[in-house]
Amino acid sequence: MLRSIHLFIGVMLLAAVGYAQDQKVQSIDKVVAVVGKNIILQSDVENQYLQFRMQGGPEGSGSEIRCGILEDLLFQKLMLNQAEMDSLEVTDNEVENELSRRIGELVGQVGSQEKLESYFNKTMAEIKEELRRMVKDKMLQDQVRADIMKGVTVTPAEVKDFYRRQSKDSLPTVGTEYELVQIVKRPPVSIDEKLRIKDQLYQIRKRILEGESFATMAILYSEDAGSAKKGGELGFTGRGEFAPEFEATAFNLRDGEISEVIETQFGFHIIQLIERRGDYVNCRHILMTAKVPVEALEKAQNELDSVAKLIRDGEMTFEEACLKFSDDDSKTNGGYIVNPAYGGNRIGQQDLPELEAYFPELKNLSFVVSRLEEGVVSDPLPMTTSDNNDAFRLVMVKKRIEAHQVNLKDDYWRIQNWALNEKNQTVIRRWINERAKKAYIRIDKDYAGCDMQFDWAAVSGQNE
Repeated sequence: MLRSIHLFIGVMLLAAVGYAQDQKVQSIDKVVAVVGKNIILQSDVENQYLQFRMQGGPEGSGSEIRCGILEDLLFQKLMLNQAEMDSLEVTDNEVENELSRRIGELVGQVGSQEKLESYFNKTMAEIKEELRRMVKDKMLQDQVRADIMKGVTVTPAEVKDFYRRQSKDSLPTVGTEYELVQIVKRPPVSIDEKLRIKDQLYQIRKRILEGESFATMAILYSEDAGSAKKGGELGFTGRGEFAPEFEATAFNLRDGEISEVIETQFGFHIIQLIERRGDYVNCRHILMTAKVPVEALEKAQNELDSVAKLIRDGEMTFEEACLKFSDDDSKTNGGYIVNPAYGGNRIGQQDLPELEAYFPELKNLSFVVSRLEEGVVSDPLPMTTSDNNDAFRLVMVKKRIEAHQVNLKDDYWRIQNWALNEKNQTVIRRWINERAKKAYIRIDKDYAGCDMQFDWAAVSGQNE
């Protein structure tokens, strides 16, 4: 929080479970700081330092990075001390839900629950036990942090003042960016097509119940390419990772049981529960999607041809046509394509290829926008929606922002965020100054030479 090194979850989650076993860390462990009743160990600093290096953190000397980590930990412990003084609480149920969510993220990173257990050489119960206290502390700290930041905003005048105070050489260069708008036609899937797919899945389910292999059927028929090659197996996954209908069904099955046909936003499924371990299930599934008829897609394409002509002939603005004809939720904000990674309406040219790999609704955009002039409407383009359905759309480059040095005209929102961050830092320093005077703080002499952003020793008057 006080520096760019904010390493709590999942860096601290990984560090707490994994690197605590490192014998080198264990051999040098000692208390390096105390804040109220809360201690900071040398291993806390070293674990985060190792993770920071592994994850390719910014360059810097080892001592400088460790000092930054210690300062971040001091701030966290001071917030925890304040939470204790204010008698803040989180319920056991809230902690368990958050713990499950965080564990789910780690399982997703390594691939399965078994891989996570193997990686740390611990059972899931042991991993959870080690992380439970940490997650609870983090939730209490978040409450304190929210109270510190409550009501902190910046005015346009403050944004301009912040910008004027920056030296020109310190302002970064931003690569070419686009603001893109779209009009989407999503042809509906017919009831007959849905019934056909459901019947097909019921026939597959019948064959499995009569003795054929679920895994073989998944390989032959499932349209989930990622799991089909593994016999439909999804691996251990926690709550909140599936579509709601899928999750409700999967968690109510018995081992080996096969579900009825269910529908989610992704299509129709049958599910077989392989095994359940607490809040995690390992399932197989077969996914089949109802297809939009070719005739409906051709109709959508023709409709968008007509819409594009209206815009090009000046009979409608893009915004007017979007509001009238688009089937996408973006019609209410002028059709802007939101950057799914960062939010906002700007998408960097250099970011598009990577975004296309993760978000099907962005596929082929880099090819299109590189050939479109600003303000020119594309021809109808085939697309895959976020829920994996076929559709067509018109795309227009609303604005192309060439590579440039940050300025108020093109980058107000960036400068606003920087100005807000500066104001937040001021608020944090003021808060630390007030609270640290009332808390017992002791820092080990080995860290006395740290160049920290806040003079913890001077405030507490209790530095070793």
